[in-house]
Amino acid sequence: MGTATSSMAAKFAFFPPDPPSYTIIVDEASGKLRISDVNQGDNVDVLKLSTKRGNEIVAMYVKNPSASFTVLYSHGNAADLGQLYHIFTELSVHLNVNLMGYDYSGYGQSSGKPSEQDTYADIEASYKCLEQTYGVKQEDTILYGQSVGSGPALELAIRLPYLRAVILHCPILSGLRVMYPVKRTFWFDIYKNIDKIPLVDCPVLVIHGTEDEVVDFSHGKQLWEQCKEKYEPLWLKGGNHCNLELYPEYLRHLKKFISAIEKLPCPHNASEQLQDQSDQLSKNADQNKEKSRPSTDHRVKGRPSFGNRNNSRLSTSNREKARASTDKREKPRKSLDRNMKARNSTDHSERARKSFDRLGDMVRSVGLCNVDCLKQTAAEV
Repeated sequence: MGTATSSMAAKFAFFPPDPPSYTIIVDEASGKLRISDVNQGDNVDVLKLSTKRGNEIVAMYVKNPSASFTVLYSHGNAADLGQLYHIFTELSVHLNVNLMGYDYSGYGQSSGKPSEQDTYADIEASYKCLEQTYGVKQEDTILYGQSVGSGPALELAIRLPYLRAVILHCPILSGLRVMYPVKRTFWFDIYKNIDKIPLVDCPVLVIHGTEDEVVDFSHGKQLWEQCKEKYEPLWLKGGNHCNLELYPEYLRHLKKFISAIEKLPCPHNASEQLQDQSDQLSKNADQNKEKSRPSTDHRVKGRPSFGNRNNSRLSTSNREKARASTDKREKPRKSLDRNMKARNSTDHSERARKSFDRLGDMVRSVGLCNVDCLKQTAAEV
């Protein structure tokens, strides 16, 4: 039953271009792979990657020598690398990033048939290539998921603790919710993004058109509301499912987002700082315990007194007084500990608030960019 339901969902979810818009050719001079019908630059590598599910997918990597970040782009439905080549190369230039795009199993010249699990294996193989072939670090990676591509992007995002950021472009709440306005997640649903988005720890940018005729605008809004690290969303008035790249605000907002996260602390370094603080607190607690032990030893020494009944009563009375004195010392110490915890909690929330305020200031400080080139190439696609 589960396999049949997943297969039926896949038929609704995946529409690879038929026939594919490109073929793969081998350059006789260099031996490099090339995408047909495009003027492929020397800064573009075309690759064939093996996935853990036994398929061979096609990917393209656009190198930008001045880039700090690398975008791993999971594209939308009814598209392949041949159609997206120019958009990917222009995004690399305008956003000043390296960019890897890949075709899902069964798309373009990738082998196999598309399915939810195959797309997860596809993005995993692409990310592994970035790490092993190009030396890309997790904290320098931005995952970009468009439409159905939001599924594999979020699946990978929840498994990368030091990921720099996520961009969701016309994302879906889940596969079933695109077709029916259901309020809960069913076991047979695919791409359960609504359940995964709260688990993403890095900043998330959501972009959606208000007149999207394929994935309703409400999908993007609900996902943004569930984000742990919300970033100012981009709701493009009048935008539909396939034309958001043509709006001047699109590139402008992406540039602001990337500029802002570039100025934030590196996730890996921030994690190490938190660990150092935690270790220091543990050391301080151990030192306080060690200091409190001598007074306990004094109380223990004063206990044995077994002469006669009067001495015994006196000893008991002394022990009661010592215990009362100890309780008085413990109460202010506990109160002090509570105050310190409260102060630490306040300090952390203040730091988070100031960090978010700085992020907003950074966003407002970034200048505009020229999108004429991207308009032209997108229109050609």
